[in-house]
Parts: sequence; C-alpha cells; structure tokens
Amino acid sequence: MVSRLLHHYKVAQEKHKIAMAEDDVRAAEAAQNELNALVLFKHDMAAYQRMYAFLSQIFDYGNTAIEKRFIFYKRLLPLLAFGREREGIDLSKVILTHHALKHQGNRALSLNHGEYPKLQPLGESGSGSVQEKEKAHLYEIIARVNDLFEGDITESDRLVYVNNVIKGKLMESAILVQQAVNNSQKQFANSPDLSDELMNAIMDALAAHGTMSKQALDSERVREGLKETLLGPGRLYEALRERSDLHP
Repeated sequence: MVSRLLHHYKVAQEKHKIAMAEDDVRAAEAAQNELNALVLFKHDMAAYQRMYAFLSQIFDYGNTAIEKRFIFYKRLLPLLAFGREREGIDLSKVILTHHALKHQGNRALSLNHGEYPKLQPLGESGSGSVQEKEKAHLYEIIARVNDLFEGDITESDRLVYVNNVIKGKLMESAILVQQAVNNSQKQFANSPDLSDELMNAIMDALAAHGTMSKQALDSERVREGLKETLLGPGRLYEALRERSDLHP
C-alpha cells in the first residue's frame, strides 16, 4: 500500500511538472488536485490518530476496529514521505565474486614540522560558558511556567512538560519547520498554524502528562503562556531552523 501511494504521488508530480512546462492549465489543475487529495488523506489519518489518542483517555470506545485502525494509521503515517521517495535498487542478486588490495607504498608521518591544529584555550568564563547559557534558558522557562499550572507539580515536571514534551512534539511538525525557515520570528509567532500545532502537541502529550495537559486544554491563558515561553527561552523558532539545516 505504501509503495502504491508513493508511486501515485510521484506520477501526479510528474504530470503537474509536464503540464506546467506545456502551459496546460487544465492538466496542471487536475494533477494538483491529485496531489492535494493524497496530502489531505495523510492529514486526515494524522487527525484521526490524534483524536483517538486524546478521546481514548476519556472513555472506552467498545469497538476494536477503531483501535486497529488507529494502530494501522500510526504505522502507516511515518512511511508516507510524499515528495521524498527515492528509486530503490535491487541488490538481492548481487554476489561478491572477488576483491583486490593494492599496495600504494609506505608513507612516513612527519612529526617535526608543518602546521598542526591547535586546541582552543579556555575563555574568560571557563569551559562551562555554554552550560551556563543553557541553564539560564532553563531557569527562565521555569520562571515563566510556574504561574501557568496549579496543583502539586514540581518544577522538574513543568520544565520537562514544556521544554521536552511539548517542544519535542512541535519539533516533529513539518509545517512549523517550513514556516520557521521562510518567515521572521515575529511572523512565525503570529502564524495560526502555531496555535493549531500547539493544540495537537498538547493532545498527543495528554496520556503521559494528564494533569498539565488538561489545564492547558481548558485554559486559553495557559496556552498563550506556553506559546510565549516556547518562543522565548524555549527557543522553538531557532530550534526548528536548526532542525531544517540538519535535515534538508
């Protein structure tokens, strides 16, 4: 099924490319509709998965078919990398018959002259300057979220929830990565997709962090506080841009 869907997407891409080159508006529109339908299909599966994960914490569906569909979608979604598929090479019948080693002569390693890389000396702040900056970010996150959540929740719980769980979920969003790359931080902060993806991240994290997730889902103030914290000391925007550089 995966190969069929990926092939269908690739064929639609080729049709769209050819239609655009030939200035065939009708064919280009038809091909674009095929692409949009496949992308929408993927998004609908992701929405189903999130809703099931959220609602299954509240009540029992009493229908195993719904859970089976959730498991199927969960396994299928990561494989549907539309636009990033590559032609596979069948190596199943390749047999190593022989190999050769060639002597390229002896070489001496000179240790008495020439330029060698040098270690950077310690700065004025010592070797812990980066760690100190990271600690400052973490302390700022804790200070900002302390007033957002109520109840018997430790500072460690708050920090992990915001900086690891929620931020980690948002880092998985291809939509936010794209927007962080193509927009300024101010534009990114005002994106409606950021609020939608934040809500999705909260729902995904509900099972592991039920108390804080419920407060975040029930309170616009808490969600706004989370967004401001993630854009500030949480460095979500910068982290998304760095992720794009690591995974072009």
